Amino acid sequence: MTRHAEGKRERFGPNGIPGRISELLDRAVVGPTEQSRWRRGGAGGFLALLWLFYTVGPVSERWERGEQVRASFAAAGVVGLAVLIMVVTVRFHRSEEEVAFADPAPDRRVWWVLGAMGVLVCAELGLLGGAALPMAMYVAMMAMITLPFREAGFVVVSIAAALVIVSAVNPSWQLGGTSFLLAFLMIAIWCGREIGRRGKRLRLVAQRQAADLKIVEDRNRVARDVHDILGHSLTVITVKTELAQRLVDLDPDRAKAEMADVERLAREALAGVRDTVGGLRETTLPGELATARTALRAAGIDADLPAASDLPPGDHTILAWVLREAITNVVRHSHAHRCTVRVTATTIEITDDGTGMNPAAEYGSGLAGLRERVRAAGGTLTLSVPPTGGLTLTATFPEAP
Repeated sequence: MTRHAEGKRERFGPNGIPGRISELLDRAVVGPTEQSRWRRGGAGGFLALLWLFYTVGPVSERWERGEQVRASFAAAGVVGLAVLIMVVTVRFHRSEEEVAFADPAPDRRVWWVLGAMGVLVCAELGLLGGAALPMAMYVAMMAMITLPFREAGFVVVSIAAALVIVSAVNPSWQLGGTSFLLAFLMIAIWCGREIGRRGKRLRLVAQRQAADLKIVEDRNRVARDVHDILGHSLTVITVKTELAQRLVDLDPDRAKAEMADVERLAREALAGVRDTVGGLRETTLPGELATARTALRAAGIDADLPAASDLPPGDHTILAWVLREAITNVVRHSHAHRCTVRVTATTIEITDDGTGMNPAAEYGSGLAGLRERVRAAGGTLTLSVPPTGGLTLTATFPEAP
């Protein structure tokens, strides 16, 4: 594409002159509810300045002819019409949602403003003659912008009929291309308004769907977090409670210590649920390793876990969640005697020598939620059976999570 063609496309494309004028007309009367009046007034002010610029020629021509009084009244009428354009754009503002999902009934006062604009145009016809005929297009344009389609069509047809009648009564006032320009302008504004309305509707629907999706994601997150926190904590509490019952006669001091741990775990679980609901839950890999060591020891399972100093640097929250769910399943389902955990920057592997995976547990909500977490982080979760028996759970990520 040549540089000339590119420049032409820039001038007349969506970001070119027509696109900017269309955006200005849309901003003048329709926009976000919170949009400031000054911003809308700026758009209306630009339209008013265009109106003033257009009428400079006819007014100055009357002045040069020596018709200073007529020219002064005409100039006052032009300024009044410009002020009314400002009033329309600032006062009769409609929100995007109103325009997108309905064609709201106009404020009754807009009829008074449009009527006043029509009176001023009639006065300009008397003062400036046929040169004021194109000024009726501004009234038609304001009607198309502020009124529903049916009422706006009535106003536009009435203005067009009045122009034809006036031109027929006074042959010296030739419409020329005014009628065609009026028809073209109204069709263009209507098409632009409908396209903009559909675009606003699609944008608002997309925003609502995004908000609904965010709610669903938050619910799923809370469900996963609550399951992981309570499932792990209640499993350890159950194991420690059973151990305390067996030790209450044999070793009362050890039984008291186990029950103290039960109380601590219950309080931590309650705090974890509260933090999760509030979105404040912070899970760390060193903390989960310490909890896993305690849970495995209470269940009578030998733990081969890395020390906190051996962990790779960085924030490995997703690895901590994998460890929590895996240790919960080992304690609850495996009947294992030994559990080994290996951690690298991109992988965590938990192996036990128990009875293997229960097919029903493989598709339980815990592992399902864990798969979702790992997949959301760009990783994969696999279950395998080592040659010596038991189960190995591996979470692998393409890069450090």
